[in-house]
Amino acid sequence: MVASRIGVLGRGLLPAGEPVLRGDDLGVLRGDGLFETMHLRGGRPWLREQHLTRLRAGAATVELTLPADAALVELLDGVAAGWPAEVEGALRLVCTRGPAGGGPPTVYATLSEVTPAARQARRDGVSVATLSLGVPAEARPELGWLPVGIKSTSYGASTAARRWAARVGVDDVLWVSSDGYALEGPTANVVWLDGDTLCTVPARRTGILPGTTVAWLLAHAPEVGCVAAERMVTPAGLRDADGVWLTSSVRGLVEVRTLDGEPLPRTLRTSALQELLAFPLP
Repeated sequence: MVASRIGVLGRGLLPAGEPVLRGDDLGVLRGDGLFETMHLRGGRPWLREQHLTRLRAGAATVELTLPADAALVELLDGVAAGWPAEVEGALRLVCTRGPAGGGPPTVYATLSEVTPAARQARRDGVSVATLSLGVPAEARPELGWLPVGIKSTSYGASTAARRWAARVGVDDVLWVSSDGYALEGPTANVVWLDGDTLCTVPARRTGILPGTTVAWLLAHAPEVGCVAAERMVTPAGLRDADGVWLTSSVRGLVEVRTLDGEPLPRTLRTSALQELLAFPLP
């Protein structure tokens, strides 16, 4: 996404091409930082408090000192001010460690229009391939030193997975543990339907990112006649499910149409779940 607006804490709104980061910023040198991306709908960031709560939890995990929430909200509001209510936006808040050798964190926000590709995915669904992450499903949380479940700016594995997906001709990837369990996508959580039970992978048990969109969706599952559950699942279990989706802050909920080249059953639940989330469709 190309930012059409950018604001920096302490500097205010800047022209989109204005330099923001120093060359020795640790967010650039080492991917040492966190971010949150919020869906801007009706000119307002959806689930802002949940995103800030997750950002705070991540910052505590990596020992990153953040400004007060009031300053972050003021920055976000300044960047979003006057954005057309009818235009979907992707509002991203980035907090890096700052310059090498010490210094305050670098905090900035960008705002871009949601891409046509993201909107099309909601309408048409996606093709997905599994890709081994190379570790057992429950290994990472057991390592006390390793930060897990954080939305880090260190995106090497995610971008590598997305490049691999492009090379093999699929829309997205679903990471699988070395012991055979589905985990998450590079930028999405997986959700599936087992009868009337809407399921997702347990984040605390596996170390995946706890998604804000999937959390909201499962909390409101009774509104579409479902109960919610966290479960482990294999790719074979997903192929036997009554519906499989990916959820993320900007795309919302997209149906997985094929998994490793095998068509998955279509489900009428997709429309109901998308209506529940109230994401605009093309």
